[in-house]
Amino acid sequence: MKTGAECILQGLQDAGVETVFGLPGGAVLDLFAALYRSPIEFLLTRHEQGATHMADGYARATGKTGCCIVTSGPGATNAVTGLATAHMDGIPMVCISGQVPSAMIGNDAFQEADTVGITRAVTKHNCMVRHVDDIPRIIAEAFHIANTGKPGPVLIDIPKDMQSASTDVVVAGDLNIRGYQDTFISDDKQIDALAEAINSSKKPVLYVGGGVIASGATAELTALARKTRIPVTTTLLGLGAFPETDPLTLRMLGMHGSVMANRAVSHCDLLISVGARFDDRVTGRMDMFAQNAKIAHIDIDPCAIGKSVAVDLPVLGDAKDILIKLLDRVEEIDRGPWMTEVAGWQKSFQFEYDKNESELLPQFVIEKIYEVTGGDAIITTEVGQHQMWAAHFFKYTQPRTFISSGGLGTMGYGVPAAIGAQAGCRDKLVVCIAGDGSVQMNIQELVVAVENDLPIKIIILNNGYLGMVRQWQEMFYNKEYSATPLLPGRYARREKVPQSDYLPDFIKIAEAHGAKGIRVGEKDKVAATLEEAFAYNGPVVVEFIVKPEENVYPMVPPGAGLMEMIQSMA
Repeated sequence: MKTGAECILQGLQDAGVETVFGLPGGAVLDLFAALYRSPIEFLLTRHEQGATHMADGYARATGKTGCCIVTSGPGATNAVTGLATAHMDGIPMVCISGQVPSAMIGNDAFQEADTVGITRAVTKHNCMVRHVDDIPRIIAEAFHIANTGKPGPVLIDIPKDMQSASTDVVVAGDLNIRGYQDTFISDDKQIDALAEAINSSKKPVLYVGGGVIASGATAELTALARKTRIPVTTTLLGLGAFPETDPLTLRMLGMHGSVMANRAVSHCDLLISVGARFDDRVTGRMDMFAQNAKIAHIDIDPCAIGKSVAVDLPVLGDAKDILIKLLDRVEEIDRGPWMTEVAGWQKSFQFEYDKNESELLPQFVIEKIYEVTGGDAIITTEVGQHQMWAAHFFKYTQPRTFISSGGLGTMGYGVPAAIGAQAGCRDKLVVCIAGDGSVQMNIQELVVAVENDLPIKIIILNNGYLGMVRQWQEMFYNKEYSATPLLPGRYARREKVPQSDYLPDFIKIAEAHGAKGIRVGEKDKVAATLEEAFAYNGPVVVEFIVKPEENVYPMVPPGAGLMEMIQSMA
């Protein structure tokens, strides 16, 4: 006989879980009592949102299913943002939440919340345990659902009395989950049709999303591109799916994508989407997107195909399986005229910035991060201008090395995600690129890195603003900077600000949490400071005081097409 709590932990071990993130509370005391005697590593976070982002970052960096534990009521509601982040980006995670005892449910008991109802829209699956005998099966099903098909987060709500009750039930045999289809066998006729379209196309483009990374299909994707001589553009979450040092790369497309990618997509005659969902930040104005192209869509999620754009060649199934079959069917083709056209865009439209600028520019800092690391690092980001610069000026050549909140755009994601990534990849350099606004949202989690010897490096690009919102206010709201300056009120009109007057003092925050803090405002100190930080055997916060009103370019304005990019305000 085992208690429900012991069954939960046995289920985690059976699923291969080695590290769990979270916070205890009254409704999970029995679970934490059992966890005290468990071999599973537990990292105590300082906020439940931090726990979910750590589990998310762990999953993205390792390819395993992340796991976190939270208590009932506010513990569970604090986890909602992290669940929504993982849900939007298709990240496998299992979140276990405590609940008040079964007899108290519905009575507005202390720290009671309808966790299943609240999280239904932001999880792939959720449920409440009604009987202790169900726990072994429910835990096994949770991990199966989370990491099969299109991955996603699963929440299991477990009343306190179910954790202390006992059962002798164990999971036996293969799982058979009614109503859940975890695999889709690709149709050879669909693959044949796509291969024929590729072989006859004059101007094809591969449009690659995070689904290629999730399926472990980056090698097959690269082989297909090189065999067929098809240029490749990626989404934000597809960064690393195709090496950005390859001659076929077009880099990222979309609102803040490269000019060469957006031009190629606008001029192609066949657009092959692999594991991407035609997000609005990618397509721009829909009736102007890939107007001259047949559109093929490879995806494991049947709901994604045709959801946003009309698809001419749908191919349902796992990307890796489909790409392997495609490789045998496509021909090596000389696409000389198309490659010449693409090469012209590649030469003329790389990501650029003013290298003669006297002030320290954020693009320069990220470029130096790439040079100092040689591209060998896991990069996490917060959300904002720095996120786009991290996509532009660091070249990604391996999957699972760019970790960022895409669909939900969650500020406060980068620091805990870096901790999760470092916990899963102890031998890797993990660098969080952050803005001075978003980094404050979960900066309390820095102490988790210190306590657990996770030597993450946090690079803060401090421009004294909520930068991306300020950029929109500059471009579309007559420079009325409403609620975006982050400096003391006496500097609201942006006079020259002494570095000592920036608030908060990130160096003191770093030191208060037990980390090393460094502040830099000069270009000639950037490289040496990064080398010092990366060599330091512990967490480091490096604050770079950068040009306040630098903008992210290129940019497709809202409501515009991909060919209507703004490349500067000049």
